[in-house]
Amino acid sequence: MFPKNCWYVACTPDEFADKPLARQICGERMAFYRDGEGKVAAVEDFCPHRGAPLSLGYVEDGQLTCGYHGLKMGRDGKTTSMPKQRVGGFPCVKSYPVEERYGFIWVWPGDADKADPSEIHHLEWAVSDDWAYGGGLFHIQCDYRLMIDNLMDLTHETYVHSTSIGQKEIDEAPVRTKVVDGEVRTSRYMEDIKAPPFWQAALEANDLDPDADVDRWQVCRFTPPSHVLIDVGVALKGEGGPDAPADKRANSIVVDFITPETETSHWYFWGMARNFKPQDAELTAKIREGQGKIFTEDLEMLERQQRNLLEFPDRNLLKLDIDAGGVQARRIIDRMIEAEQEDTNLIKTASA
Repeated sequence: MFPKNCWYVACTPDEFADKPLARQICGERMAFYRDGEGKVAAVEDFCPHRGAPLSLGYVEDGQLTCGYHGLKMGRDGKTTSMPKQRVGGFPCVKSYPVEERYGFIWVWPGDADKADPSEIHHLEWAVSDDWAYGGGLFHIQCDYRLMIDNLMDLTHETYVHSTSIGQKEIDEAPVRTKVVDGEVRTSRYMEDIKAPPFWQAALEANDLDPDADVDRWQVCRFTPPSHVLIDVGVALKGEGGPDAPADKRANSIVVDFITPETETSHWYFWGMARNFKPQDAELTAKIREGQGKIFTEDLEMLERQQRNLLEFPDRNLLKLDIDAGGVQARRIIDRMIEAEQEDTNLIKTASA
């Protein structure tokens, strides 16, 4: 269902600021915490003594301490001590490579020996003072690939988000899909239209006429294993669209990090990065609130869709031109899974 030898966004630092965090990722139950050096650590959420969740414990002297009988563990998953016990023969639990970068905690749930932090893609908007970011987290009860489908085909905005970012011109504009260097891109451009309510507010926030005729664009980029960044915006008509001068447009990057939990649930880290008025904290909060409402509109649709698919597993779904982005993304995911399975089979054969 999901590739494991890759980096996923696991959580944000504030989620385990006070106590360990339990999170299931790609079917693996993990406990996140900070060790004595302030570095993030992740180990299997399983105490080798009696199987209690380590995430219900606490951190003491830089060690993760089980809240059941006081067993202490290091970031490598090895027990270091336990009251009145000799722990030399205690089995290790699995530890996971983690990286703290761009305001997120990234985890590698697969083969630790293959984890390479350089494979985490650079996010300029997360390190530049020219950009502002605001976002949130949803726990969604559906296959993570359904969310990828949703984000790679924005036709649904006309119907699901009719009062915010949707408009009929989205349906009317052709969508183009291509694969470039392992990245799937879908794009749609609309010229000489009126901006929908969300983008009218963005124009006004950037000191532009919200009622002006605009050119609008949507460029969705899927990067394996499950990240979708969407370049969206509006510019005053005839000023060059995405290439318009900064004072003639309002544009953002919609940030979507989709992390599988189980076969029918995922963690959805959503947000928006913008490069106009980045120091305006009030504007950041306002945009975040508006975007949160927009994404909430997707939740019921996706979760009900998942229920239908579970109830009718033998029904074939149509694949139309608007679905090409999601279809290509799934093909890449399938190839990643197949490659991992082949590696596993080779290891088993060699050790037999």
